[in-house]
Amino acid sequence: MVLHAELRGTGPPLVLLHGFTQTGRLWGPFGERLAESHTLVAVDLPGHAGSDAVRADLPETAGLVAKAVRAAVGDGPSDVLGYSLGARVALHVVTASDLSVGRVVLIGATAGIDDPVERERRRAEDVALADRLEASGDVEDFMEKWLRSPLFERLSFTAADRTERLRNSATGLAASLRSSGTGTQAPLWGELHNVATPVLALAGADDARYAAHALRVARTTPQAVASLVPGGGHAVHLAQPAQAWRIVEHWLAAAGSQL
Repeated sequence: MVLHAELRGTGPPLVLLHGFTQTGRLWGPFGERLAESHTLVAVDLPGHAGSDAVRADLPETAGLVAKAVRAAVGDGPSDVLGYSLGARVALHVVTASDLSVGRVVLIGATAGIDDPVERERRRAEDVALADRLEASGDVEDFMEKWLRSPLFERLSFTAADRTERLRNSATGLAASLRSSGTGTQAPLWGELHNVATPVLALAGADDARYAAHALRVARTTPQAVASLVPGGGHAVHLAQPAQAWRIVEHWLAAAGSQL
């Protein structure tokens, strides 16, 4: 299995891992600014866009990401930035893959659901959602309902980039839900104290659940800090790209000086 990845920009490598229903191209003005100072390795995660046919759970995806990054930019250290689903993949990359990672940026991240009953409930919900999507085959209708979730109420029509999301298929997205949904993830909170890599946990201040996760990551990981964007929702890098970019670039520069 091979993940599709595209390169753009110039500078040290920065691996981009997108969220569910997105693609490696959907980073908006935030990604454009990052490309001014980084070589972006924009990966399509399993079940999405150019990796539509790939089927893998989160640990397997971490290994595939490492393989794709080495094929794109070689064996040297790369920084990794993941959003939501991509942030959960990034945590698996840094805790369980053999990729040489310099620094990690997590946006809207969780290290998993602690309560096994709640975790199983979420897994069952995701499987049911996947079944409905696959039965209908209507990606556009699914996308409209997905983007009406309270998580994305701060996201403008332009920033949501529905056209790019429609490069995904019903079967691919359904497979992603079944294999890599939040309910499938074995919690990694107990692993974070072993992460020696500098970590930035970024979240929108108004995205209460994920803001709390960001603060927990910062408390749990030796070289981690949290940053909460005032007025920000879940997809804060898309809704408030200039603010998110400034925070990430400032932190990368500061963390780089300590390496």
